[in-house]
Amino acid sequence: MIGRLHTVVIDCPDPAALAAFYAELVGWPVVEHDEDWCVLDGGAGQRLAFQRSRQAAPPTWPDPATPQQLHLDIAVDDIELAEEQVLKLGARPLPGGEEDFRVYADPAGHPFCLEFSPV
Repeated sequence: MIGRLHTVVIDCPDPAALAAFYAELVGWPVVEHDEDWCVLDGGAGQRLAFQRSRQAAPPTWPDPATPQQLHLDIAVDDIELAEEQVLKLGARPLPGGEEDFRVYADPAGHPFCLEFSPV
């Protein structure tokens, strides 16, 4: 195991509005929020986040013309070691990130983040 699923992140045009919808739907409180980012916390390491994307268009499920927009945040104890391991698995680095999180594409091109979050 390289890391633990930390957060499922959904792109959307209005994070606060979508967070409010899901807070009511699943009964989790909003624990982080700003203009571009909102997080619900279900406890026991369950998090659902909403990230502003000005280009987000509603998915046209099941028609793939407009695909689903989300990514996974994976919590890791050692970001340097985790990076080495995911690159060996076939991930490739993507632009973005900061010292405590890094962005990658999985082998099929889906983005995901490694986030330094020691247990």
